Amino acid sequence: MINTLLGTKKNMTSTYDSRGRRVGATIVEIAPNFVTQINDNSLQLGYGTKKSVKKPQLGHTKKVGLEQPIRWFREVEKNGDDIQPGTEIKLDQVFSLGDAVRVTGTSKGKGFQGGVRRWGFHGGPKTHGQSDRHRAPGSIGSGTTPGRVYKGKKMAGHMGNVKSSAKNLEVVSLDKEKNLLTIKGAVPGATGGFVMVTKLGRVKGYTPPPEEKVEEPEESPSPMASAPEGGEQNAS
Repeated sequence: MINTLLGTKKNMTSTYDSRGRRVGATIVEIAPNFVTQINDNSLQLGYGTKKSVKKPQLGHTKKVGLEQPIRWFREVEKNGDDIQPGTEIKLDQVFSLGDAVRVTGTSKGKGFQGGVRRWGFHGGPKTHGQSDRHRAPGSIGSGTTPGRVYKGKKMAGHMGNVKSSAKNLEVVSLDKEKNLLTIKGAVPGATGGFVMVTKLGRVKGYTPPPEEKVEEPEESPSPMASAPEGGEQNAS
């Protein structure tokens, strides 16, 4: 089987974890994923639909018997050889309560930002005549040696809109009917954004919640059992 499914981020809410603590959580919708291609050590998953899909994509899905247009395709790791092209994989086949997961998505774009906002720079001194250096980055390199600015130097620039992951998050709720997975904490991306959820294992020290006891209805006594002792003699 596989340990990764594709989904979309819905909204944030609050819930209770296995220890009874109220925590923030994110709801991720994971509708059934479809296996669209099989490789040696990986497979391709298809998720979501949209109105306009190019003909090469339609032909790619028709090869495995899928008529619906697929919006997203991603390649994930394959475990075992028991999966066939066109297989539908549902939420509860991969995840369960108490799983530790990694959620990967595209972070929110923040536009062009300075060094203080983007990297947490402290800025220059606020006194001793420094009237215009409060949020300046300071020196970015020496003069003669190396005589240039190194690649990757932390400076002002475009912030966000990059691939980001949040690891070791706990699955606190699972709704099979609505295809919703509730994950403890925040996950990257905006509402409606595409995410990949990967199962990493079980949460350390996880204690499953107690099962609810179903009260059995009390059996009503039969009329013969409630009849008086002399009832049979009178009837005869």
